[in-house]
Amino acid sequence: MTAVRVQETAKKIEAGERISDEEFLLLEREADFYQLGFLANSVRQRLHPDRTVTYVIDRNINYTDICVSACKFCAFFKGPEEPGGYLLTKEQLGEKIKETQELGGTQILLQGGLHPDLPLEYYEDMLRFMKSTGIHVHGFSPPEVCHFAEISKLSIKEVLKRLIAAGLDSIPGGGAEILNDRVRQATAPQKCSADEWIAVMEEAHNLGLRTTATMMFGHIETAEERLEHLRRLRELQDRTGGFTAFIPWPFQPNNTVLADVEKATAMTYLRMLALSRIYLDNISSVQASWVTQGPKIAQLSLSFGANDFGSTMIEENVVAAAGVAFRLSEREICRLVVDAGYTPKQRRMDYTLVE
Repeated sequence: MTAVRVQETAKKIEAGERISDEEFLLLEREADFYQLGFLANSVRQRLHPDRTVTYVIDRNINYTDICVSACKFCAFFKGPEEPGGYLLTKEQLGEKIKETQELGGTQILLQGGLHPDLPLEYYEDMLRFMKSTGIHVHGFSPPEVCHFAEISKLSIKEVLKRLIAAGLDSIPGGGAEILNDRVRQATAPQKCSADEWIAVMEEAHNLGLRTTATMMFGHIETAEERLEHLRRLRELQDRTGGFTAFIPWPFQPNNTVLADVEKATAMTYLRMLALSRIYLDNISSVQASWVTQGPKIAQLSLSFGANDFGSTMIEENVVAAAGVAFRLSEREICRLVVDAGYTPKQRRMDYTLVE
């Protein structure tokens, strides 16, 4: 009987119909690895029939590692009282942006710790300086925006309006982890709640900003909690249409408080990637995570629903702090994409192509 239900769900997917939460859990528990890949690939081909795989040239700048959040899954942060924390100067920011632009980069992914002592005006000044270089600033994930609202005693909407006026172009989906409050309380109790994360993104979309969405899975969450995460994203996308892409990646436990958690396998990653592509029928693009999985699994991702190879990541610090340090140049990304049977094309944050 279960096999029949899986086949019925598969037919719905191939017909372009939306699956229910119950059907997601059925596939999660009962569909085999190759079947999930086949179904996710059919969704990808329907949404992106031209066999193009996009990528972006950018740099992940972490402007500070000083953070009051103390998330158990983070190996990067320094507490405010710890020695060795840093805060980048404008000169350092400028050098990193110049190098990015010289390498053909179109954007900066700007994120940092929740610094206890910096006012909102500091971030506005940083944005104005960065925008003077002409770069696209894809910055400040929802936990940062919530932190700015708290320290400035302003509403989320007012903070976002001020950041936009100072030059913010789009918002990354960081800090989502798992959008379930049991998981968030157990792993990052100082960070914004699931509702607050969604509220920042909804407000940003309503103000005209495009954003990405992420999921870091494979720590203490259940399959039902992963589904709750995806459901919240799908429902918000139904309301606003503001997400350009979804990026799932597995938790990297080394050097974190959760170091005893068993690391997710490549097969677990590919299954979750495929399930996400199938369920999130209203988010156009799904990104491969070569930063955590390495180049070969990222190639396989293109047959499990991914249509985007992500960023060249000229610089990456957070995953590297957990002991994972894959590096790919633009040339290497293009070769991997071509070898997998696709055509690589450079894009911007909004998925328009760089000619």
